[in-house]
Amino acid sequence: MTKSTFTKRKAQIKSSRYYLFWGVATIAVMAGQIYVGTGYRNMSKSLDRLIDAYVNRPRIMPVDKHLQHHEKLEDELRSQYQMPIIK
Repeated sequence: MTKSTFTKRKAQIKSSRYYLFWGVATIAVMAGQIYVGTGYRNMSKSLDRLIDAYVNRPRIMPVDKHLQHHEKLEDELRSQYQMPIIK
């Protein structure tokens, strides 16, 4: 059984379109994955900066301003009535 040239040519055209379709589909999927991956990486970096700025900052106990004022007054009084150092 031999196929006619028309049938062979039709099969070859179908074959080339098949590979063209799947090649374009593969490239489209890969481009989408790269796009989403890049966006995810940018979002991750942004979230890391936010966490570093607000969560990982050093913890300092709040100081009462009233106590600071009294400490300054005590320091001034101490300096007024301290004995001078003679060299």
